[in-house]
Amino acid sequence: MPVEQTIPKYKIATRSSKRTSRNIFNNLDWVTVLLYFLLVALGWMNIYAVVYSPDNVVNIFSFDINSGKQLLWIGTSVILITMLLAVDYKIFEHLAYPIYGFIILLLLFTLAVASPIAGSRSWLDLGGGVRLQPAELAKFATALAASKFLNGANLRHQNMKDQMILAVITLLPPAIIILQNETGSALVFGAFILAYFREGMSPLILIIGGSAAAIFILTLLVPKLYLISGIIVLMGAAIWLDYRLMRRIKSMVALLLLIVGMIFSVDYFINDVLQPHQQNRIKALISPEADPLGYGWNVTQSKIAIGSGGLFGKGFLDGTQTKFDFVPEQSTDFIFCTIGEEHGWIGSTVLIVLFLLLMTRIVSIAERQKSVFARTYGYCVASIIFFHFLVNIGMTIGLAPVVGIPLPFFSYGGSSLWSFTILLYILLAIDANRAQDLSR
Repeated sequence: MPVEQTIPKYKIATRSSKRTSRNIFNNLDWVTVLLYFLLVALGWMNIYAVVYSPDNVVNIFSFDINSGKQLLWIGTSVILITMLLAVDYKIFEHLAYPIYGFIILLLLFTLAVASPIAGSRSWLDLGGGVRLQPAELAKFATALAASKFLNGANLRHQNMKDQMILAVITLLPPAIIILQNETGSALVFGAFILAYFREGMSPLILIIGGSAAAIFILTLLVPKLYLISGIIVLMGAAIWLDYRLMRRIKSMVALLLLIVGMIFSVDYFINDVLQPHQQNRIKALISPEADPLGYGWNVTQSKIAIGSGGLFGKGFLDGTQTKFDFVPEQSTDFIFCTIGEEHGWIGSTVLIVLFLLLMTRIVSIAERQKSVFARTYGYCVASIIFFHFLVNIGMTIGLAPVVGIPLPFFSYGGSSLWSFTILLYILLAIDANRAQDLSR
C-alpha cells in the first residue's frame, strides 16, 4: 500500500515541475529576450569586422581571433541563462547578501594576487589565456544586496541610518575597484543613485551631485574669474526675484564660499590627485586637438571613423579606419566606431534605438513588479545599462572622458557579457515567476 501511494505522488510532483518550467518560459518577456540576442549577435558580427583583414581572411568562427573567442562566451552565456531561469527565483533575494559578500572577498583576492595589466590589477588569470574581471560581477551582486536591503528599509522617511548602510553597500565595491586602478568600472556604481531616487531618496542628492559635476566641467571650460562673476550675478538675481531669500543671506554666502572653494580646488584635484593617464583623459575631453598625436589620439581617430561613415556607411567589412587599426581598443571600448564607419548614421541610429527600446522595456518590467526588491533590482539593471550606454557612446564622439567602459552586450569580453547577462536574466526570471504567481 505505501508503494502505491508513493508512485502517484511522484508523478504529480513531476507533472507539477514540468508545468512550472513550461509556465516560466511562457511568461518570459520575449521582447526583451529578442532585444538581448539581437544586440549580442550584432556585437559579435562587428567584433569580426574589427579583426577582419582582406589580405588574411580568417573564418569568423576561428578561436584564433576575437569573434571566435566571443562565440565561446556567448555559448557559456546561454548556459548561464538556462541556469538562471531553471532555479527557484526566490533564491536571488534569499542569497543576495552571501553573493555580495563572496564578490567582495573575490575583489580583495584579485587585488592581492592579480598581475598588473595596463596598470590595472583587476583581472584573474584562469589559465589557457582566459581571464575574469570580478569588478564586472560586482555590479549584479551590489544590485541584489541593495535591493534586498531596500526591501526592508524606507528611504522616503529619510532615515539617516538606512541611508548610511545603503551608502556602504553601494560604495564598498567601487572603493576596492579603485584600489585595483580600474576607475572606469568604479564610476558605474554612481548609476545606482537613479534606482534609489525611484525608491524615495531625496532629490537633493541628485541636485548636489549634478551641480558639483557642472561646476567641475565649467571650471575646465571657463576662466575662473568669469565663472565666479557669473555665479554671483545668478545668486544676486535669485535674491532680487525672491526677497524671502534675504532671510537666508548667511546660507547664501556660505554656499557661495563653498562653490568658490570647489572652483579653486579643481586644479589641485587634476594636477595632484589624478594620475598622468587620468589627467590626459580630461585634457582629451576638453581639447583633443591640442595634442592629436598624443592624449587626443583616441578621441580624434574615433570621431574621424564615425564621421567618415556618412549617412549609409562604407559597408560591412569595408571600414578603413578599422582595418588599419587607427582606433585603439576597437573591439571593446571603441566598438561603436565600427558601427559609425561601416553602417553610417543610419546604423548608429538603429543601434541607439535598440538600446533605448531595451532600457524602456526594463523600466516597464520593473514598474510592474509587486515587491520593492524586484522593482529596485529592475531599476538597478536599467541604471547600469544606461550609464554604460551613455558613457561608452559619449566617449567615442568626444562628449565623455575615455574611461574604459564597454558597450553592454556588444563589446568584446567574457566578463562584461556574463555580467550583463546575469543582470538581465535575474530580472527576467523574477518577472516570469511574478506573472506565473498572478495566474494561479
